[in-house]
Amino acid sequence: MMGSTFSGIELGKRSIMAHTDAITTAGHNISNADTEGYSRQRVQLKEFDPLYMPQLERAERPGMIGQGIDVQSIKRVRDEFLDQRITASQNEESYWATRSKYYTMIESIYNEPDDVSIRSNMDKFWQSWQELSVHPEEQVARQAVVTRGDNLTDSIKAKWDSLMGVGTLLNSDIEATVKQVNDFTRQIAALNTEIIRSEAMGDNPNDLLDRRDLLVDRLSKLINITSDRRDPDEFMVHLDGHILVQGGIARSFELESVVDNNGYSKLVWKDTGDDAVVSGGTLGALIELRDVDIRSEIQSLNTMTMNFADLVNDVHRNAYGANHVTGLNFFTQHPFVENVNGNFDRDGDGAFDHSYVFRFTGTTKLDAQAQVGLEGVMTFSAAGGTVEVAYHPTDTVETVINRINDSNGEVKAYLDRNGSLVLKGTTASAIENPDFVIRHVEDSGFFLTGYSGILRASGADGAYDFARADAVQALNGAQFAVAPVLNPSGYIAVNQAIRNDVMSVASAFMDNAGNVNAGDGRAAVEIAAIRNTPVMIGHKRTLDDYFADTVTNVGLKGEQAENNFLSHNAAMDDLRSLRDSISGVNIDEELADILKFQHGYNAAAKFITVWDSLIDTVVNRLKV
Repeated sequence: MMGSTFSGIELGKRSIMAHTDAITTAGHNISNADTEGYSRQRVQLKEFDPLYMPQLERAERPGMIGQGIDVQSIKRVRDEFLDQRITASQNEESYWATRSKYYTMIESIYNEPDDVSIRSNMDKFWQSWQELSVHPEEQVARQAVVTRGDNLTDSIKAKWDSLMGVGTLLNSDIEATVKQVNDFTRQIAALNTEIIRSEAMGDNPNDLLDRRDLLVDRLSKLINITSDRRDPDEFMVHLDGHILVQGGIARSFELESVVDNNGYSKLVWKDTGDDAVVSGGTLGALIELRDVDIRSEIQSLNTMTMNFADLVNDVHRNAYGANHVTGLNFFTQHPFVENVNGNFDRDGDGAFDHSYVFRFTGTTKLDAQAQVGLEGVMTFSAAGGTVEVAYHPTDTVETVINRINDSNGEVKAYLDRNGSLVLKGTTASAIENPDFVIRHVEDSGFFLTGYSGILRASGADGAYDFARADAVQALNGAQFAVAPVLNPSGYIAVNQAIRNDVMSVASAFMDNAGNVNAGDGRAAVEIAAIRNTPVMIGHKRTLDDYFADTVTNVGLKGEQAENNFLSHNAAMDDLRSLRDSISGVNIDEELADILKFQHGYNAAAKFITVWDSLIDTVVNRLKV
């Protein structure tokens, strides 16, 4: 009798404790209603194991006596499948948001006022040459050419500075984001250890799980990760098939310097030094913007500047100024290497190991329409290694040149004003390769040797390869130009010798008698005509085409980024709203639960009061 009596009090106590836990949990939910990443919690109640009493077995009475209620666990309300969808999709939203943000900056660079734009200044530059061709004897016309040349170079350098500024900002953001990623992975790994320890003690580490999920959520915005919860003892985070976090172990990234990439660094795994590829999220967008988009814009500006200046210089060197000075380049650029043969110490060990040469000019005057009468295969450097260009006896010189330019090699060809074959280095597709450097030229036959006068010998033994010092020894007396600075558009300037004496501005050609006429403006006419010349060698684009294409392409990419961001943002808003409806705290609902559990608590207390009265009656009043 006493056992059953006191078991009633124990039953009431369990009810009070269970309702206390429920009230406390509801209060915890209300307190964290505005906490980022918090998931509402619910008390899981179950019937307490009944008391088995065989002595009470009889037909009118069951033998199992109920023992009230018990708290089985306190669980988070969370949809793991939805979490995985959000984790997998969030990086796309961040990726396009970052691209949209930066393309707004890039578009502002190209949307410059007409009166100070490169295009406007270049139009004025061509006009000054046209005016000089009409008045070649006037000093003021030559001064106008120099002044407008200065204005043009200033505007080119200003655009280069702006693009480099965006690149520098991107590089800083990359460094900050990599630190953030490393910090998140370390925190996730530490939480994994803490969670496992808590679960081993029989606890439900709900708040720790929330913190980990929040970190995973934040990490998924930065890089394209997936999470793996299949092993309850070893939560894992993956990046494109690579393990980023495994239980209590976290891998990290670091930045490593890269040659020929404006001093910027590449992303590598800290433990192995291998290249790390991040294709999504904020970090993926930042790297792509810096190493592809901005690099491409700078390369395009450099290509325009390099070839534009080279074509102007080609005419100007062969012309005469009013003071009869000739052989002067109108534009100058600081060379990337100081060695006259283009020798360069690429690995920094103190010894020349490469040759950086931008242009070869053959020694033979060629006719564009003449058949070459030769058979062979030329080999040039390309993005994926090398590319082969064949030529046949019935091909014309022009056909062979077009075939070189259409080959996707990193060498472009044309005939200069003297009919000599010119080979030029272009921008490189791969970051590890230098821009405007001819890396490999080879000919199995004689088109590039005796026919055009560039290479000394045929075959592999006679090939020009930049991966050795004094590679110009492979040339057959051909003229060559040392590669420019890494970014020609940042250093282009009017020749100081011409600025000191504007009468050195060349406008005339020597006549057949070997005389220079002060009233001759043929050179000025030829330079003015460059405006409509395919200055982007190999792409057959004029300067006007270049300006139109660049502005259009930037605008289209900016529009694409904005549209994709808006689309992904709308989809993610729906997913986040769905998660909030499941895991978020509804204060009204929690208050209702508190009232419900309060009533249960009061009833349990009343139950105990009744049992206390019964025990008092039995013990003290019946005198049993």
